[in-house]
Formats: sequence, structure tokens, C-alpha cells
Amino acid sequence: MSKPKIGVIISSTRPTRFGEKPAKWILEHVKARGDVDAELVDLRDYPLPLFDAPASDFWMPTPNEVAAKWQAKLNEFDGYIIVTAEYNRSITGALKNAIDWAYKPFMRKAVAFVGYGSVGGARAIEHLRNIMVELQAVPVRHAVHIGGSDFIPLMMGQKTWEETAPGFDAFVPEMLDNLVWWTNATKTAREADAAKADTKAA
Repeated sequence: MSKPKIGVIISSTRPTRFGEKPAKWILEHVKARGDVDAELVDLRDYPLPLFDAPASDFWMPTPNEVAAKWQAKLNEFDGYIIVTAEYNRSITGALKNAIDWAYKPFMRKAVAFVGYGSVGGARAIEHLRNIMVELQAVPVRHAVHIGGSDFIPLMMGQKTWEETAPGFDAFVPEMLDNLVWWTNATKTAREADAAKADTKAA
């Protein structure tokens, strides 16, 4: 079996966003493992319109060119880490819209989360877990939460990411162990399903 590939998704598109710092940090942790490949995926690179397709890509091909490119990029991965801010007790509008454009790429794949905000993005992550279940994905239990006591001083320039990030390192291995286990499990199952389909078609 080929080495699984993980997509690390930056879910905020604001000019003043914080998400790049934890996204690049967790990307390095993933790459350091050696048992998976990883790539950063930035929603800014996919200027998606508000979802206006006649139906989800689960039911029909996507008519929008940018959305089709977004789906194609997601299809390159076997699992995901979504780095999410918390906006008003939920995820960013940009992320929800991007997910609405891409049902099928998340199906039967594992997803982990890094959240930031006043309560570590916990409410946004719980919302994401529910969304991922609806998409037939596998949200893992463990996550990394960057809470207000760190996030607010970081945003105000009172702390640097370099001096703060080591405090989150202890939470990474368990999350990644779970993500990689489920990524391998779902990848094996998807490949088995594809082989069965090929046999039937032959």
C-alpha cells in the first residue's frame, strides 16, 4: 500500500487571519512522522462562490470551475487536518461553503482538527465533527485546542508563536496517531471496494 497523504486545510481567508501559524506548525509535525505525506491547502487559493449548484456533488457533477478544482485537490488526499477558527460558536463561513461544494472528497476518510479561539475552537470543532459524520467521513476523537489565554496574546502581539507553540506539542502525537490509524484503515477499505467494483465490471 502506498504512503497515505494528509491535507492540512487553512479554513480562514481573512487578511488578518491567524490560521497560517498553527497550520504550518502542524504540517511540520505530520511530515516529521515519516509514515505519511502531507501538504498545505489554503482556501484563499480557491475563491469559491456561495454554494449555488442545483445539487451536491454527491448527486451530480459540479458546474463551477473553481469548485471542481477544489474537489480535485481534496481528492488527492487520504485524510485531512482542518485548522479552524471559531466564529460565533461555529466554523468560518468560508469553510462551511467550501465543504458544501465538496461532499464526495471527504467520504470514508479520516479528519482531525486544530482549533483556536476563546475556548480553543472547541465549539467549532464539535460542529465540524457533526458535519463530517453527515459527509460519511471519520472525525477522530483527539484534537489540538489553542485557547484564549494563548490565542488572544498571540493575536495582540504580546506573545510570539515560537515561544508559545511548544506548549501544544504534547497534544499532537495522540491526535496524529489516531488520524493515521483511521486514514490507513479507510484507505485500505476504499481500495478493497474499488477492487471489488473492478472485478464486477470485468
